[in-house]
Amino acid sequence: MKTRYLFITLFAIAAFAGLAQSQKVVVTGNKVTYIRPKPLADFKKTFTINHPVVTAATQSLSVKIESAISFQKVIPLDIAEEVNEIQWLENADYEVLYNDNGALCVALSIEGSGAYPSGSTKTVVVDTLIGDRVKPADTFKNLSGLVALVKKSQKAEIAKTIKAIRKDPDFRDPDPKTLFISANFKTEDLDWFSISNKGVTFNYDYGFPHVIQALQPDGKFFFSWKQLKPYIKAGSLLSRVAR
Repeated sequence: MKTRYLFITLFAIAAFAGLAQSQKVVVTGNKVTYIRPKPLADFKKTFTINHPVVTAATQSLSVKIESAISFQKVIPLDIAEEVNEIQWLENADYEVLYNDNGALCVALSIEGSGAYPSGSTKTVVVDTLIGDRVKPADTFKNLSGLVALVKKSQKAEIAKTIKAIRKDPDFRDPDPKTLFISANFKTEDLDWFSISNKGVTFNYDYGFPHVIQALQPDGKFFFSWKQLKPYIKAGSLLSRVAR
């Protein structure tokens, strides 16, 4: 009898693992053009959002994943305010960065203009077996150690950028170090990580003023699965992806 129960348990574990490894969802775009009834300018008459639409194993799971990767939830974007009040947004789109092994990673980008054109991108990772967004604490351990690892890469990027700026004849600021006074990768900055077959990228926005935006470093810190192995929780989503 014990042997039978052991076999059933092992079979269930194997079946779940197989499902996790093969689990993918279908993501398609639904491009919607919104019309502003009282545009502030001619070019503000409309804006476009390409909403990610999800088809998963069940309807309820599809809805849950779709909500987790929506512009409203991730950015967050209030469409009604954009139509009637703020009138900044011009275009919003998404890109699927990873879709396998029970994990979905999507980048959501928005572009618009106020006093000047600007834009931003946020990435989100979702467990497609349950439909929940994966937060750093869900899948990483020793967060303080992980932050220290990323900060080491950030310091190297800042040093490299300062050196390059000093060689730029168009830069008139007396000391480019002042651009990075507030640059400090913190635990909350782990939130906007993205994944790929090769590893994890942590994203950071330095927030440079528009006039010197071209000088801003990428703020993308990549680590391979091998490098991150000491920081990944056993049994978590990323432990499945990293295998």
